[in-house]
Amino acid sequence: MQRGNLDDLLAFLAVAKERSFTRAAAKLGMSQSSLSHTIRELEARLGVRLLTRTTRSVAPTQAGERLLQTIGPRFEEIDAEVSAVRDLREKPAGTIRITATEYAADAVLLPKLAKLLPNYPDIKVEIVVDYGLSNIVAEGYDAGVRSGEQVAKDMIAVRIGPDLRMAVVGAPSYFRQRHEPRKPQDLISHNCINLRLPSHGGLYAWEFEKGGRELKARVDGQMTGNGAIQMLNAALAGLGLAYIPAEMAEPYLIKGRLKRVLADWCQPYSGYHLFYPSRRQSSAAFSLVVDALRYRA
Repeated sequence: MQRGNLDDLLAFLAVAKERSFTRAAAKLGMSQSSLSHTIRELEARLGVRLLTRTTRSVAPTQAGERLLQTIGPRFEEIDAEVSAVRDLREKPAGTIRITATEYAADAVLLPKLAKLLPNYPDIKVEIVVDYGLSNIVAEGYDAGVRSGEQVAKDMIAVRIGPDLRMAVVGAPSYFRQRHEPRKPQDLISHNCINLRLPSHGGLYAWEFEKGGRELKARVDGQMTGNGAIQMLNAALAGLGLAYIPAEMAEPYLIKGRLKRVLADWCQPYSGYHLFYPSRRQSSAAFSLVVDALRYRA
């Protein structure tokens, strides 16, 4: 059926329901004369009169009443389905996939999402821990979490946490047999706990800065893990030095279970940012998640 025929049927339904050309024309946003012309053309095409017109009223004929009762509910169903689809655009619902490091997920994402999700039961969030700087578009993620310096220039970046510092830490038992390192180069003689980057297969280089001088240290040791929690636990067990977020180490530093070294070489850096493609069409659910994660000093 052509689009014009559908418009004619909608015009007939409006007149039949309103029992008035004047009211129906106002509802449809067209002139009364145009509406009358449309109904006459529909009746001519069908070869049957659909409406009985008098100077005071308009009523469906037997054929018109049948058409009203049969196609009327169908058009109402179509309108309801179109409205339901439109509501999906506005209703916060759907699954948001985010890739993040272990510490970012535990320290930033989960506490903030715990405040948001109970109020929006139709929003689902899937967090995948990955230290490998995955291509979020290729891997099918909606967003990723990395430090500001690691976000590609073609991405939209939203700060979700304060500036961070890394810390080189070891258990007191570890230092009983070794001198504390005074500079990153001293790490060559230490047993360091490495971080394996799952996506790339390489080992993460420890990053240092002092007096405008930046350097990356390739360390060596007996232990290698693929997450910050593993490195922390290995350090607590006295197995070597770990390079982990300072906030993660803080509770153990206060209790004396860990000791920090090279603090003057671990400068603050841009905190965690949520990033996503600039061309992404944001859903209501995604916009809510972004706003909930946004850092507010």
